[in-house]
Amino acid sequence: MRRVVRDNSLGLVFGGLFLLSLAGQAIAGHISYNQEQLEHNGEAISLVRYLTSSSFGQAVMENWQSEYLQFLTFLMLTIWLVQRGSPESKRPDKAGRESEKEQMIGKAAKADSPNPAKAGGWLTALYGNSLVIVMALIFLLTWLTQSLTGWSAYNQELTDHHAPRIDWLSYLGNADFWQSTLQNWQSEFLAVGSFAVFAIYLRQRGSPESKPVGAAHTDTGIES
Repeated sequence: MRRVVRDNSLGLVFGGLFLLSLAGQAIAGHISYNQEQLEHNGEAISLVRYLTSSSFGQAVMENWQSEYLQFLTFLMLTIWLVQRGSPESKRPDKAGRESEKEQMIGKAAKADSPNPAKAGGWLTALYGNSLVIVMALIFLLTWLTQSLTGWSAYNQELTDHHAPRIDWLSYLGNADFWQSTLQNWQSEFLAVGSFAVFAIYLRQRGSPESKPVGAAHTDTGIES
């Protein structure tokens, strides 16, 4: 058991941090929501009801969809684009989808390669793009959920102010939706881009996300 925990410690710790953060967000959001309700002569609601509300769903999905967009774009762009000196980039001469030998697929697969990598044809092609496919699906689902929960919350606000409700397509063209969406996107793109550039010159000893402390600034990807 100790070895299983050690070998999966990174996933377990991040999973635990995620659950703690989500619980903290739910509790803080519930308190804030009820305070706002009382300030506007509304009724306080239970935590369970808040967890199923559009307000909570929108807040969670806004962040989830932007995170998966970050990974999706990073996965796709790093196939072709490079940043010389960054450990987050391939070497300039490796830009592109790479050869079957480099990717260890088909006849170039090794004995311990996953079976889809050995199969060839559509199965290898599907497996070779499976990470991007899953990230794209999660992004689209979370973005759709965000739009639906945001639409519901926005219409509730309109109702509270005795204004006419709008349909979903109208909400997608609404500044309220794009303001909340783009404020998350820009922060994700800034974080990823700045990390890739900072890692050219800065180091963290022992981290696989950093080059070795003594590596030259121009060393890129796995050059070091």
